Amino acid sequence: MLLIPCPFCGKREETEFHHGGEAHIERPKDPDALSDEAWAEYLFMRTNPKGVFLERWVHLAGCRRWFNMARNTATNEILGSYKIGEKPPKGAR
Repeated sequence: MLLIPCPFCGKREETEFHHGGEAHIERPKDPDALSDEAWAEYLFMRTNPKGVFLERWVHLAGCRRWFNMARNTATNEILGSYKIGEKPPKGAR
């Protein structure tokens, strides 16, 4: 079982959290101007690297806050977590 470091509550078991996908995805600046292909790209196309990946998580059974986490997808090693709006930990990118 993973121990996920919530930046608000500290380390907790992974069963308290829910994965929210890739972090740092920017919303389109002018959504009305997007084609169907551009919307599909924004909504569905994500990177899926083997290695360090920046993800969004929510602490559902705790503070109920969203945060970002750097995790190695090959080893499940957690490099660190950080509040939304902050920069990733060193070594994460």
